[in-house]
Amino acid sequence: MDSLLKALLFVLAAPALTAANVDFPSASSVEGYLARLLLNEVAFPGEQGYVSEANTRRAMENILLVLVARIHYIPMPYTRFQVAQTSSEKLLDVITAGGVHGQVEGFYRDAEGYAVAYPRVAERLHYLLNIANDGTPGRFARLLNHAAVLASNYIEQLQRPENLYAHLRIVTGKPVTGRAY
Repeated sequence: MDSLLKALLFVLAAPALTAANVDFPSASSVEGYLARLLLNEVAFPGEQGYVSEANTRRAMENILLVLVARIHYIPMPYTRFQVAQTSSEKLLDVITAGGVHGQVEGFYRDAEGYAVAYPRVAERLHYLLNIANDGTPGRFARLLNHAAVLASNYIEQLQRPENLYAHLRIVTGKPVTGRAY
C-alpha cells in the first residue's frame, strides 16, 4: 500500500481528536471535514500572513461565508454552477467541486466518492494540535477550537457568522454583488 493511500485511509478512519486543550471532530464527519478546511486555509502564529488571533478567527468565518454564499446566495444573473462548479446545494459537494484543484485545493472526492483531503492537511492538523496541547491553552488551542466550534455550529444548527460584506454594493467605484464569494 503506497504512502498516499495509507494517509488517506488514516484521515478517513480518524476518530475525533481530543486532547488536553483541543476537542476536534473526526475527519469522517462533515463538521470535521469543514473544520479541517477552515484551519488549513488560514495563517497561524509564526506563519507567513499571520496578523493576529482575531484576524485568523475572522478569516475562518469568512471562508465559511464564502461556502454559504455559494450554496444559498447566487447573484443574478449567475447560476450556482458558474459560481461553485456544481449545481448541488450540499456543503461537501461545494467544497469538493472541481476535483483536486477545484473549489478548495486539496479537498476533493476520491474514486469511491468519499470526501478526502491531501495528507498535508492531516499533517498540519497534527502539527498544530501538538503545539496547542503543549502546556496551558493558548492561541493555537483557541484557534483550533474556534474552527471546530464554527464548523459544528454551522452543520448542527446552520449558525453562521455575520457577513460584513452582505450589503456591499460598490467597491472603488465598481458595482459588486455583496456577500463573500
